[in-house]
Amino acid sequence: MKRVVATGTFDIIHPGHIRFLQEAKKLGDHLTVIVAREKNVRHKPKPFIPEDQRLKVVQALKPVDEAVLGDPDDIFKPIERIKPDIIVLGHDQHFSEEWIERELERRGIRAKVVRIKAVEKCELCSSGKIAERIVSLVSARSEQK
Repeated sequence: MKRVVATGTFDIIHPGHIRFLQEAKKLGDHLTVIVAREKNVRHKPKPFIPEDQRLKVVQALKPVDEAVLGDPDDIFKPIERIKPDIIVLGHDQHFSEEWIERELERRGIRAKVVRIKAVEKCELCSSGKIAERIVSLVSARSEQK
């Protein structure tokens, strides 16, 4: 059985997330998704949605066989436990393949790192754009009062 791991924050689920997970699932037989802990999200604003709720939503998605929360102190701990054959990165994830490969090698983990290049193109295919839209709509509605 070929095990695939995908990671992400999955704050506000949108079509881009679904496409990423569908593409990841195509690479193997079992897709485990590691949902980022709030304290580990440093490259963008902290999530709106609490981590336990984000985990439940990801667990319910069709392409996902298993979802777990990341380790609060070491992002590679779940990978050591899962022992994946492939680790997938989204087209816009901030990790470099080279850095991950070096860390995997240092830890004796034999997994291929693949960046998913497929992109879902839509106006609201990012959590940030959805948040901006909500703020804009709330502002417009409060001005109408």
